[in-house]
Amino acid sequence: MKTAFFKSLIFVAVAGISMTACTTEAPAAEDENELVTTVRLKFAQGTTIQTFEFKDIDGDGGAAPTKFDRIMLKPNSTYTLTVELLDETKTPAENKTEEIKKEQDEHLFVFSPAPASLLSYTYDDKDSKGFNVGLTGTAKTTVAGAGTLRVQLRHQPPIGGVAAKNGTAGPGSDDVNLSFNLTVQ
Repeated sequence: MKTAFFKSLIFVAVAGISMTACTTEAPAAEDENELVTTVRLKFAQGTTIQTFEFKDIDGDGGAAPTKFDRIMLKPNSTYTLTVELLDETKTPAENKTEEIKKEQDEHLFVFSPAPASLLSYTYDDKDSKGFNVGLTGTAKTTVAGAGTLRVQLRHQPPIGGVAAKNGTAGPGSDDVNLSFNLTVQ
């Protein structure tokens, strides 16, 4: 009986050592969402640039945003739209626009006006696979009206080594999800 007990004890010890020896690889780190505290939308017509800003210095939750501009555009006009992103929880503020450019294969801006007839958006930038990015594009207004412009930055990192970004807003999660009030007059 003692022999069977000692054999079992040795088996458990060897199995335990073997199991710990197989787990030397660290688990893969998750690709976390970007912290964006400031979003600037720059609408340019020639040399005239209008900048509209959202600012929430402490990030999501906590204190209320300190700035959330209303977008005011002219009817029947064409604008070059560029997006600038900052993380102002750091000193100096971190330019997240550059990070999005570097990780463009994992990011997609989505611009959704409501009503849809207020504004159309055409992407001017593409990632390495030919999918839209949205850091720069062309916005065209139509007739006068009021509504919202929803701006989303979709974070679409690879899942299990397979690219998630497929040219649609579907995969991933939001780094940014804002609804600006939009007036075309």
